[in-house]
Amino acid sequence: MCPKLPLLLVFFLYYAITSLGSDPDPVQDFCIPSTGIAACKNSSAATVEDFVFSGIKFPGKFSETGLAATSVNVNIFPGLNTLGMSFVRADFEVGGINMPHFHPRATEIAFVLEGKIYSGFVDTDNRIFAKVIEKGEVMVFPKGLLHFQMNVGDMPATILGSFDSQNPGLVRIPNAVFGSGIEEKLLEKAFGLNSKEIAKLRKRFAPH
Repeated sequence: MCPKLPLLLVFFLYYAITSLGSDPDPVQDFCIPSTGIAACKNSSAATVEDFVFSGIKFPGKFSETGLAATSVNVNIFPGLNTLGMSFVRADFEVGGINMPHFHPRATEIAFVLEGKIYSGFVDTDNRIFAKVIEKGEVMVFPKGLLHFQMNVGDMPATILGSFDSQNPGLVRIPNAVFGSGIEEKLLEKAFGLNSKEIAKLRKRFAPH
C-alpha cells in the first residue's frame, strides 16, 4: 500500500466534509432563480429590483413570546440565490424572548440595533456563554449550537442578524421536541413528565 495513501485519504475526506458542510461557491456573478427551464434568469434580464428587498423596514407580527422575526433568506429574497448569505430582523417587546433554537446550516452574527438583550449559546460540553449585550454590540453564534435571546431592558429592542448561508434553517427546541410527534413514552422518560403535562405542551407547540 502506498505510504502516502492514508494521508491523501484524510485530506480528501476533510475536503469533502467541509465542501458539503456549507453553501457551494457560485460559478457566475449572480443567479436569479428562473421559473422556466433554465436554473437562472438570463443575466441581461436582471434589474436592480432583483437585488433589493424592502420587507424589513418595520417590525413584523409579534408572537405570544414577544418576538417579531422577519427572515430574509433565499425563499423570501431570490436575489440571495448562490450568494451564501441571508439576514433576519428580530424585534422584542419588553420581556420578549427568542426561544432556544439553532440553525443547522449557518453561523449567525447578531448586531443590537436598539435595546439590551440577554444573549447566549450552549456548546457541546453543555457550557453556557451568555451576557447582556447592548446597542452597538455584536455576538456570534457558532453553526448548529443552541442559542437564545431575551429583552431585559425597559424598552423594545431590535437585533439584526446575518448568516453565512442563503438558507440557514431554523429548529426551535420546544417545537421540535413537543410538536413533532415523538413517542409519548420517550418524552415521559426523558423529561420526567406525565401524560397530562406532555399533552399540554404538545397542544402549545403543535404546528399551526
